[in-house]
Amino acid sequence: MSMPKSSRMAALKRVEPLTFMFADDGSIPNNPKLPFVVYRAAIDLAGNPDPEDVVEKTFRQHGWGDMWRNGIFPYVHYHSMIHEGLAVARGRAKVRFGGGNGRELDLDPGDVVILPAGTGHQGLWVSPDLVVIGAYPKSGKYDLCRGSKGEHTRALTTIPHVPVPTSDPIYGKDGPLLNLWRG
Repeated sequence: MSMPKSSRMAALKRVEPLTFMFADDGSIPNNPKLPFVVYRAAIDLAGNPDPEDVVEKTFRQHGWGDMWRNGIFPYVHYHSMIHEGLAVARGRAKVRFGGGNGRELDLDPGDVVILPAGTGHQGLWVSPDLVVIGAYPKSGKYDLCRGSKGEHTRALTTIPHVPVPTSDPIYGKDGPLLNLWRG
């Protein structure tokens, strides 16, 4: 007897990560040492009736939790005390990463981005069916910062102390994230 598709693990494609460094723009600090990471089409969700479940199982298998299902806020924000993984389960979005001087990326189902603490992000356009799964490593504390001077000043002291995760949210302990962030 075969398992239903929604309960099988997703087919993970070992893709070469794209990386970006974003400078502090005076409002959004970004991360001065760790690159923002993009895995294009890393999770094969084609034909799966429950892509959200597939993404959540992938994150959970690799030790990332405190998950949520939603979209991407339409205002620029960042997290100064924790790293964040985002995966598109359904729909499409245009997201600006890195604040006003950052980079706009189109995201599709199966795309995964990993934001080091301090990385600004903002949904510029989202399809009506967009579902993003967010997850966090075990270490760190969630906060939501919107770029005020006080938040920025505090973030400059907290960001360097956010621990590097022990696992890549998609590929586990052998994933490229660990080399990129510990290198």
